[in-house]
Amino acid sequence: MSESNRTSNIADRTSHIAHPKPPRPRIVILGGGFAGVYAARRLLKRDRSLDVHVVNRENYMVFQPMLAEVLSGCVGVADTVSPLRRLIPRATLHMRDVDSIDLNAKQVVLSPGFLPKPRVLDYDHLVIALGNVTDFRGMTGLAEHAFPFKTLGDALSLRNHVIRILEEADAEPDRGLRDALLTFVVAGGGFSGVEALAEMQDFVRRAIGHYQQISLRDCKFILLHSRDRILPEVDPSLGEYAQRLLESRGIDLWLETRLAAATASEAVLADGRRIATKTLVSTVPSHPNPAVEALADVLKPVGGMNDRGKLLCDGACRVNGMEGLWAVGDCAVTPLPPDENGKPVFAPPTAQHAIRAADLCADNIIATMTDRPTRDFTFAGLGSLAALGGRRGIAQVMGVKLSGLAAWFLWRTIYWMKMPGLDTKLRVGVSWFLDLFLPPALIQLRLGKSRGVAQEHFEPGQNIFEQGDLGDRVYIIVTGKAQVVRQENGHEQTLAELGPGQYFGEMALLNRAPRNATVRCIEPMNVLSIQKGDFTSLVTHLDELRASFQATADKRAGG
Repeated sequence: MSESNRTSNIADRTSHIAHPKPPRPRIVILGGGFAGVYAARRLLKRDRSLDVHVVNRENYMVFQPMLAEVLSGCVGVADTVSPLRRLIPRATLHMRDVDSIDLNAKQVVLSPGFLPKPRVLDYDHLVIALGNVTDFRGMTGLAEHAFPFKTLGDALSLRNHVIRILEEADAEPDRGLRDALLTFVVAGGGFSGVEALAEMQDFVRRAIGHYQQISLRDCKFILLHSRDRILPEVDPSLGEYAQRLLESRGIDLWLETRLAAATASEAVLADGRRIATKTLVSTVPSHPNPAVEALADVLKPVGGMNDRGKLLCDGACRVNGMEGLWAVGDCAVTPLPPDENGKPVFAPPTAQHAIRAADLCADNIIATMTDRPTRDFTFAGLGSLAALGGRRGIAQVMGVKLSGLAAWFLWRTIYWMKMPGLDTKLRVGVSWFLDLFLPPALIQLRLGKSRGVAQEHFEPGQNIFEQGDLGDRVYIIVTGKAQVVRQENGHEQTLAELGPGQYFGEMALLNRAPRNATVRCIEPMNVLSIQKGDFTSLVTHLDELRASFQATADKRAGG
């Protein structure tokens, strides 16, 4: 079945949750970062009659440059986020993941919410601003044992982990284990990696005085970088200043060194060396969002995607070869005017470029709808800034290079001015002021994680899931009974009754198709439910288990 037909069938079966296209133009924006939010704001500012829908997993926008300061505690967790409903109050917000995109039918299918039903959005124009995701494919053990550093949740998890490390190390009598606990390793010498390690060391330096058995001399901070100098994005003189500053603080820079793998207790390097550590942060690699990668079969033949999964755009931010499809931000390759030698130049993945590309994209969408000419992206950038901890930084702004305290002050001033909303500015300003005088709060927040295997209870007459729903779990009956029924030609047909020890729900996950029947509780029932991701991992790595599930699914399908 083609992607177009599959999506259309989903829409037919779930019309009560689809969002049909109204008479006025609808623009769907995927992503709630800088690019997505500023595109929505610009569109609604230019034309209030537009029907703008924004799809984002969270209902807030994270001010990414501040993530490292969340780690160090210089600002509060809520200080770096702004609610989307305040930033774009006239847009319709969908707090969901993108399940699939049908470019031919001009539809976006969103993941289920509380109920396992998709939400289908038709569109006139689609703006993809999904950015990149942390993806450790091909890097053994990193998904299990390395900390990513890309989202607010990543920063908070890492901060909690560092506090736990200090607590454990202070009471640990084994010297070898204590040394491993107090070894902090960050892979990636770009902005994210350097700022994360600098702020982490700053936090440990300020916090460690509260512990009796450990000191800063017991701690090791290691930065791994594959190139011959850190911060390759800035002028070499500023990169060298950053290296000298970090080394003067006791941070070890392992240049021309690649991270190859990780275990629960070691970072394994490409040259075979191993570092005993319980804290490994990896800011590389970064990959396109899976929803974008899934468009490769359609976009690559028309020149709309390169081999790295990036969307190739023209100067107007329109994806090559596609009408009504636009892309901005980290997922897009947007050309700039060529340099003096005629060499192609492309916009770098920075917030300042994303914001201006989003504004231009919105203007060009409106120009397209009103049959006016579009404009090309020409913003060359104002410069770059980086905080190095300890109230030091580097700055390269409009040709002027600064380092040290002046650069750090400029970093804070510029980003404070860019923060959306007066209330956000006030909260951050107060946090920065108090941070000058107060010690960091050593509070470890134990955040509960969703369980891959959960216990659930159902009462007679209750549907566990319905025909046409998206598959999200597999269920194993512990006690009670369930009935499997199917709607055909307006009549309900009973297919089977299931009891303790039997399972159901596997067919949709194995076949990647909607549920083909309804399962209804007929006796009070307790079940174990397994999330889709965990079930997929099990059957991927255990051939016999997959074969067993597949055999049952085939038998039921044949019956």
